[in-house]
Parts: sequence; structure tokens; C-alpha cells
Amino acid sequence: MKKALKKAQKGKYAIGQFNFSTLVQLRAILDAAKKLKAPVILGTSQGELKYLGLEEVIALVEISKNKYGLKVFLNLDHGSDLKLIKKCVDYGFSAVHFDGSSLPLEKNTEYAKTIVQYAHKRGVLVEGELDAIGGKGLTSLIEAKRFVKETGVDSLAVAIGNVHGIKKVKLDLSRLKDICKVKAFIVLHGGSGISGDQIKKAIKLGVVKINVNTELRIAWKEGLKKALKGGEIKPYKIMPFVQEAIQKKVEEKIKLFGSIKR
Repeated sequence: MKKALKKAQKGKYAIGQFNFSTLVQLRAILDAAKKLKAPVILGTSQGELKYLGLEEVIALVEISKNKYGLKVFLNLDHGSDLKLIKKCVDYGFSAVHFDGSSLPLEKNTEYAKTIVQYAHKRGVLVEGELDAIGGKGLTSLIEAKRFVKETGVDSLAVAIGNVHGIKKVKLDLSRLKDICKVKAFIVLHGGSGISGDQIKKAIKLGVVKINVNTELRIAWKEGLKKALKGGEIKPYKIMPFVQEAIQKKVEEKIKLFGSIKR
């Protein structure tokens, strides 16, 4: 995954992280990636992981890697439970995201450093986060430099006006330009609610990973509602419509991020 992110950094494109908690979502993401020959990061939040099961997630991703033959990476998204984070490291996740953004900077730094030391021994990347995405605070260049230096995190999720969910936002691109000088891969959360124009500008400045979740959930819901209107009750006949809706959205994002045939 580190090589893939470095390649994205050099090539001025971003790798999409797409979250899943069901098999239909996973298949939609992978079918889109295969069609467009794009690398993807599969994300599972603590809630999604709790629902689907850690062992099940690992098994599904390993089977999919062999079946699809793609550059596929697995990341724990917004992890705050240290025991769960370490378990994900032990089970072979490509990366883990420690979200200590609600903690005082000193505690966030302390815990992140502990996770980095644990994860790096096992070849797993660590994403850190300073200010809560969608909160009032914006990531400070001074704090970002200090945090990366003291913790050794590989990636940094930044707060520059982005929010989770679908809301019109305006990114602080001037702040992002400065933060991209930090020696870490820069990650943009809230990819569902950011305009295509701002996404492209953020990538040009140095963002190499963009997280998308809400739009996939909406596609899942709308696809399901549409499929159920016909009165069909067989899941295996309903789910292909849902999968198609999600796949279209993933393809749209991959094209926007510039990661086709990468």
C-alpha cells in the first residue's frame, strides 16, 4: 500500500477508499476497480466491522484478491478502540486509521505513537487524524508537522472544511497547500460531499487518498428501493440491481480521482 500511495503521489492522482459492510457493496467496489483497472482501498469502520465480523472481512477480502487479481488494500476506518486496532493489525489489514481527533493533542500523539510502533513492526501503515472532520477546528500546519514527526504516522487525515455526509462545502485549499508539505500521505475524508472541481484541485496539491462512503450507502438504498418496487422477493434477483447502482457510483469516483489504469 505504501508503494501504491507513493505512486499516486508521484502521478498526481488519488486512490479511493470505499467502505463496505455487505457482500454486495464489496462486489460492486471490486467490479468497478476491475473494469477500470484501478487500485482501491477497502474501508471498514468500527461499526461496519462489528456488523460484518473481523474474520469474515478478512476472509472475503482474501478470496476477492485471488479472484479479481487487483491491487486491493484493507483499511480500518476511524478506529478509536486500541484493542480492535491492534487486532486488525494482527489479522493482516494493510493499514489502520487511528482517530484520536477528539482527544487532547498530547493524548492523541501518545496513542498514535504507540499504534505506529506496534503496526510498523508488522508492516502495517497507520493513518492519524488531528482535528475532527466536520468539526470547528481546522488542521494547523505547525501541529501537523509536530504530530507526524513525533508519532511517525504514514498518513494524515486533514480537516480543511470537509465534512462527513453530503453537504456543500468549500475546502481551504490554501491551508491544504501548506499541509501537503508535511512528510506524510495526505488523506481527504468526506469525499461524498465535495465538488468534483475541488476534488481535482486537492489532488493537484497533493492529496493521495480520498474516502467515500455516504454516496455508496445512498446508492445502496436507492437501488434497493427501485428493485423492491417490482414485488420480487428473491435476494439473488434483487441484489444485482443494488450492486449495479453502487458500482456506477464507484466508477464515477475512480474517474474523478484519476486512478484509471494505475
